[in-house]
Amino acid sequence: MKILITGGAGFIGSAVVRLAIRRGYQVVNVDCLTYAANLANVASVAGHPDYVFEKANINDRSALDLIFARHRPDAVMHLAAESHVDRSIDGPATFIDTNVMGSFHLLEAARAFWTASGRPSGFRFHHVSTDEVYGSLGKTGKFTETTPYDPRSPYSASKAASDHLARAWFETYKLPVVISNCSNNYGPYHFPEKLVPVVILNAISGNPVPVYGNGKNIRDWLYVEDHADALLTVLKKGTPGEKYNIGGVNEVSNIELVRLILSQLDVLIPQKLSYLNLIKFVEDRPGHDRRYAIDPSRIRHELGWEPSVTLSEGIRKTVEWYLNNRDWWQPLLARHSVNSRLGLS
Repeated sequence: MKILITGGAGFIGSAVVRLAIRRGYQVVNVDCLTYAANLANVASVAGHPDYVFEKANINDRSALDLIFARHRPDAVMHLAAESHVDRSIDGPATFIDTNVMGSFHLLEAARAFWTASGRPSGFRFHHVSTDEVYGSLGKTGKFTETTPYDPRSPYSASKAASDHLARAWFETYKLPVVISNCSNNYGPYHFPEKLVPVVILNAISGNPVPVYGNGKNIRDWLYVEDHADALLTVLKKGTPGEKYNIGGVNEVSNIELVRLILSQLDVLIPQKLSYLNLIKFVEDRPGHDRRYAIDPSRIRHELGWEPSVTLSEGIRKTVEWYLNNRDWWQPLLARHSVNSRLGLS
């Protein structure tokens, strides 16, 4: 199978690219290389005979048409997206442009190629999304595939819109679309503006570790390589027109997660004072959802997938990766101002 993967130089996309190549798939990586993308994420597969990189923006329909015609993929995995909630608060236009209009152009390019190819039944368009489209939970309950959409941020609203487009292209045009919605990812190659790497990198530099609000916002955490495995499972076994929630079954508050990370650092590179002393509570961001939790029953029962990495194991592996890969993240810190606070405007 030849898979066209958009956003394959990003955090989750690159994990999918690396795993797909290891499993014998052919991969066409389409990425326009925005600030959060990094070809170093896929350096391990560069030069592999089954891997091709195409620099293109998903809003460039003519470029997409040429890529489809040149490579003739059997499936599309759409991961290209702006994803940082704080950035969406400061600059929502980019999120609408990429996540909504970009998804539209990709769906249309895929539909044109699929139609011209005789509508092969094995073709798949896998739209990859987030649990944030469902809004915020109270103290109990979990998101299921039938939970009504209730996005609260420009980011989640833009992803909700793209989900609706993907669903509509299945219903109206019969494009074989599957949708997946995942919980918070973490792991190697995570861009340094997100929570887990922020905690690690601030702590080892001796800087304050910021925690929004009171730190009691709850998320379900999914190790990125588990997610990549789930995505390939959905692509291979998922039913067109259906959606699948992918969760790590690791529900903790932000402050609990931060303490877990810092406790790992206390073990791996101990200092005179515990890294826990670096925690600093800061102003919360607007519209900060209180709790997310995913019910992954469908993907477990129907497709036979479940996460393999526990939170404590995954955090240890992630911390060790950042400690051992300074040559990956130090250039990013030099090029991008990732420590300046976003999302308060």
